[in-house]
Amino acid sequence: MTDNAPAPSTTPTPTATPTPAPLTLLGTGAMGTALARAWLAAGHPLTVWNRTPARAEPLAAEGATVAASAADAVAANQLVVVCLLDDASVGEALDGADLSGRDLVNLTTGTAAQGRSRAAWAEARGARFLDAGIMAVPPMIGDAASGAYVFYSGSPELFEEHGETLAVPAGTRYVGADPGFAALHDVALLSAMNGMFAGVLHAFALIRREDIAPTDFAPLLVSWLGAMAPAAHQAAEQLASGDYGKDVVSNLAMQVAGNATLLATAEEQGVSAELLTPYTTLMERWLAAGHGDEDTTGMVELLDLRNR
Repeated sequence: MTDNAPAPSTTPTPTATPTPAPLTLLGTGAMGTALARAWLAAGHPLTVWNRTPARAEPLAAEGATVAASAADAVAANQLVVVCLLDDASVGEALDGADLSGRDLVNLTTGTAAQGRSRAAWAEARGARFLDAGIMAVPPMIGDAASGAYVFYSGSPELFEEHGETLAVPAGTRYVGADPGFAALHDVALLSAMNGMFAGVLHAFALIRREDIAPTDFAPLLVSWLGAMAPAAHQAAEQLASGDYGKDVVSNLAMQVAGNATLLATAEEQGVSAELLTPYTTLMERWLAAGHGDEDTTGMVELLDLRNR
């Protein structure tokens, strides 16, 4: 060999791009269709099934394979995602399907008890199971900037193995091995949202007959609710410590006294107070029990049916 001999090539060997994993989706309603399109857009081979076949056909034109039955769709892939109307629909769709060796992910809205029951049901049939709670509406699915995410709970091994695929339509948040936790997180957040919407509706009702434009009032409402939302952190700390008097700013006695003005204003404006009175009544009960110097967080004790 001479000094002029060419040096050995150091060009790296190209790394093969992983092939997107195949999966099955049962249910092509508004949410199911949005999920399907996100997976198809990302290159995942997708088999779909819907009780009404015509609703699945548009996805065939986008590359999905439409199965003739739920059992056929389940047989097509290891990962099976279910997005149906309710828990009963899940049982009906999967009745007779061979779930042995399958990974079943249930995106159907349900309760914590239904998630736990469905997990036991799936595991008895040889499947690993994840329950889920979707924190999004269909237009948010597949849009990384939308903030959409899905709670998952159940088999940690299943979540670890299929996490990348599940993250394609929306962000993922694994909340524990208890299959009921995803639904519980979902419903807890939705319940808080409903309470907020009740307050928003009452606020608009108060100004509705006045010369106050709702569109002018809305930014004030959004700003105020945003400023108040961090109070949830203080409530969490009080609940964790069991000290409902910790770091109190406006105690219960003061807030109950202030409620009189809220109710009187509603009456003056000709607005029903029915969205407020359940909460104000609860405050009065907790005050009567001797908790005037505390925060309102302690009222959680009155909501616990086991304390009655």
